[in-house]
Amino acid sequence: MRKRLKKKRQLPVLLCRLLLPFGQLAAQEADADRFSALLKIAAVNGVELHYFQSGTGVPVVLIHGGLGDYREWNAQIEPFSQYYRVLDYSRRYNYPNDNPERPDHSAIVEARDLVALLDALTLERVHLVGYSYGGLTALFFATQHPERLRSLTLAEPAIMKWLPEIPGGQAELDKFMTTMWRPAGEACRKEQPETALRIACDYFAGKGSYDNKFPPEARRALMSNIREWKALTTSQDAFPTLDREEVRGLKVPTLLITGEKTLTPLRMIIEELSRVMPAAERVTIPRATHDMWLEEPEACGKATLSFLGRH
Repeated sequence: MRKRLKKKRQLPVLLCRLLLPFGQLAAQEADADRFSALLKIAAVNGVELHYFQSGTGVPVVLIHGGLGDYREWNAQIEPFSQYYRVLDYSRRYNYPNDNPERPDHSAIVEARDLVALLDALTLERVHLVGYSYGGLTALFFATQHPERLRSLTLAEPAIMKWLPEIPGGQAELDKFMTTMWRPAGEACRKEQPETALRIACDYFAGKGSYDNKFPPEARRALMSNIREWKALTTSQDAFPTLDREEVRGLKVPTLLITGEKTLTPLRMIIEELSRVMPAAERVTIPRATHDMWLEEPEACGKATLSFLGRH
């Protein structure tokens, strides 16, 4: 990788994104304004997806998590695009997309959108980096189209259907569904978006966190992606079954990233992925929670670039 990076230097952004590091937010919003000027729209799979590309060379596709959007990767765009052609896009219900709702939204639908987007941009084989719900999307894409992958980087993918088969996992899934997911979905059905976000933040960041910990700009960032939260929490099956044997059969180089202080169910899922994919490399980001890409962007970026450089 060192030779590759040296040569290139010679050439002229949970289940959800809730624990926002407020000190970085204003700067990231400024970056978002800069990157928004580069946004394009692709009409694919019956929807319109906003995206932009930066850099040249082998393509790297970034897939954001729930309640996030293309802005989630702001800190990664410049370092990644020094060495790669970066594709950063917002999934179908995320800011600034405005697509019609469907009752059966899931990561399978998102994976089909990704296939259509890559086809539209004539990208055949890519490095795929997926975070949280974006990681689940990446896994469905990988099992269905392994021939289109150069490598796979998964940051705590939300494979919730695996939890019942993990010791202690059923209790964690029950807590997730009864205290957060279903109540948030009910609030969305009643058109009470702030209530849905309060419920989610209570689960991920502690009781009262939405009103007492999050400044207005953080609440605006969450609200800008409430349509995705509604689509997921009211879906008939937001977390479709991902076949373990299909994942085990993947031959593509894989990196698993987890935060040192992440949530228990997500730690369980990463441990299970490590067992199912024993050849996968694994990195733990010190001090980080599930929101690792915003809390520790430099560490996450360096770990991923190091992995990509070997594959």
